[in-house]
Amino acid sequence: MAGIIAVYGLVASVLISGALSQPGTYSLYSGFVHMGAGWAVGLTGMAAGYCIGIVGDSNVRGYAVQPRLFVSMVLILIFAEVLGLYGLIVGLILNTRADNSVCS
Repeated sequence: MAGIIAVYGLVASVLISGALSQPGTYSLYSGFVHMGAGWAVGLTGMAAGYCIGIVGDSNVRGYAVQPRLFVSMVLILIFAEVLGLYGLIVGLILNTRADNSVCS
């Protein structure tokens, strides 16, 4: 589950690095927008990983006692992982706002 959050960061970094290939046209505004996109993806990924770790630990211990908890355990882990997806969505929206012609 936590490996998908790393893929979110990889997607964001590839999209942001694509804007860096144009020499001389990268503005300060674009730099701050890309930094904000990276922070959005990174911090929500860290929060999602933390939630997955805590919820996964307690649910695995509960599953050892009661095997019927498996479906609810997976659902709760999916809800925890959605935090990282929200950060990716915000990062992608910010990445589309990083127009190099603004504040050049």
